[in-house]
Amino acid sequence: MNEEFMGLELLNFSIFIKYLCDRIIAAIALIILSPVMLVIAIAIYLKMGSPVIFTQERPGKDTHLFTCYKFRTMTDMRGANGELLPDAERLTNLGKFLRKTSLDELPQLWSVLKGDMSFIGPRPLLVQYLPYYSERERQRHSVLPGITGLAQINGRNKLRWEDRLELDIQYVEKQSLALDIYILFITVWKVVIRSGVDIDTSLEGNFAKCRQQQLGLPIDLDLKN
Repeated sequence: MNEEFMGLELLNFSIFIKYLCDRIIAAIALIILSPVMLVIAIAIYLKMGSPVIFTQERPGKDTHLFTCYKFRTMTDMRGANGELLPDAERLTNLGKFLRKTSLDELPQLWSVLKGDMSFIGPRPLLVQYLPYYSERERQRHSVLPGITGLAQINGRNKLRWEDRLELDIQYVEKQSLALDIYILFITVWKVVIRSGVDIDTSLEGNFAKCRQQQLGLPIDLDLKN
């Protein structure tokens, strides 16, 4: 019992230190990178117009919704039927560059500063996925979502959904400052060598549709890719 108590105290201390470091580093990074972000914002505006920031509600810790920010990488081009064209057709060359270099993620520093996200944790997925998680998979929402995580350094969008979510759970079960430092180091290395980054995120498929197929449920054609 005493060992369990000490382990819990150590975990709580690690979480507190991580939360404090997240806020401080995010504030410093926003100040240092603000000129870069301004240049990117101007480039997006000249290429695609406004808005330059893509916003979307995502479920965070305890499934509480928050606004996730990214630099816009796609146009709003629509087909003859008035519906948006596939992502691959709307993705601009500038957008490809931003995704390949992960610069499109920079606005998420604001989410970290606000306390909605962490630098390290399971990536925030779509709200429409929530009803399709198993009880075990729901554990991914017991921590703050992150800009990068264990799944991102082990294959990212190339992983099967089951494997990707399992890595999220493994992170939750093994979370520590040492693991966070390791994930951060590998993430920086992969960004530098541009490894494991899929610029067309539609290739991963829609988790809700995949789970509906597995369960033999009718496919909801209105689900977004």
